[in-house]
Amino acid sequence: MKVLHLIDSGGLYGAEKMLLALVSEQIKQGLEPMILSAGEPAIEEKPLEAEARRLGLPITPWRMKPGLNLPEARKIITWAREQGYDLMHSHGYKFNILAGIWPRRMRLPLVATLHGYVRAPRFTKMWLYELMDRLVLRRMQGVILVNEPMRVELESVLQGSKAHVIPNGVDIADIERRAEEEPASDMGHFLSTHSPVILGVGRLSREKAFERLIEAFAAIRDHYPQAGLLVVGEGKQRGELESLVQQYSLDTDVLMPGFQENVPALMARADALVIPSRTEGLPITLLEAMTLKLPVIASAVGAMPEVLENGENGWIVQEPFPESIRDSLHECLKNQEPRSYKVQKAYQKVHRIYSSRAMATAYSDIYQQVAG
Repeated sequence: MKVLHLIDSGGLYGAEKMLLALVSEQIKQGLEPMILSAGEPAIEEKPLEAEARRLGLPITPWRMKPGLNLPEARKIITWAREQGYDLMHSHGYKFNILAGIWPRRMRLPLVATLHGYVRAPRFTKMWLYELMDRLVLRRMQGVILVNEPMRVELESVLQGSKAHVIPNGVDIADIERRAEEEPASDMGHFLSTHSPVILGVGRLSREKAFERLIEAFAAIRDHYPQAGLLVVGEGKQRGELESLVQQYSLDTDVLMPGFQENVPALMARADALVIPSRTEGLPITLLEAMTLKLPVIASAVGAMPEVLENGENGWIVQEPFPESIRDSLHECLKNQEPRSYKVQKAYQKVHRIYSSRAMATAYSDIYQQVAG
């Protein structure tokens, strides 16, 4: 079966890593996947494209004008038919709309994975896209959610569609191999001059709530004067977060290096990962940390309480305010015995449930239902 994955990627974050792991495993299972990576005409190479090439995975860059570009969407569908693809798999609202808006007779069978679902403020541009997304999701042959809470939350949105829950999976061997590599030189200096090192990974956007992490980090400095905070990612909230760092006089102890290709190498040298998000699906970052036995402190959203078994495999913060994050961080860092117990349980669980092989097998079953 030939599968065309459609994505307009903004970096190399959870959705992109999940897609790369899925495609790698699909090839092993005998499918013929291809990633179509859309982007604006001026973009030379996206991080996703570079990483796919590094891994030897099939990818086709496709440059197009942004927005509701229906003529270009039609070209993609025509090209997909000419290339003999059996099914299209969308990863993100852009291609949900651009591929799903067409009548079924004018396109290939279509499924979509909802990696996360952020509700936009009313009457904004994103709010309009969200409305369109809801309409086209109901017309798809399959909608895949990464956890059960998402399915419950979006039950009214998905009326009439065939909804499935498939947890994200990771390529465990690749994560372990990359963790052994040396981090970039500027990262290495920061890591060697701070202890403990707290890590945050993700887009610098409101839903990721990194301002809570910065405030919590400022509050634990009395106990850990040599501590360092590393916030890896890029986004529109950078200016606001940098101002907060300056406000707390943390310029030398908080590093925000932007997007980094090898996050596992940083995880292997950190002491804790904090995920303070306001909303999440099933973060790949969480599964990477579990694979590398890195303690995780996470807010009680999305699948994180389920994955961390409400604190058995990590620390769940029910109300992720800076004070709560601070207290969980302090408990994590000071108590070796419970920390070792939790990370070992997390490590065993990711091997048992969240492998890329299990994920790819579940997707293949849905493909067969949709496209035969």
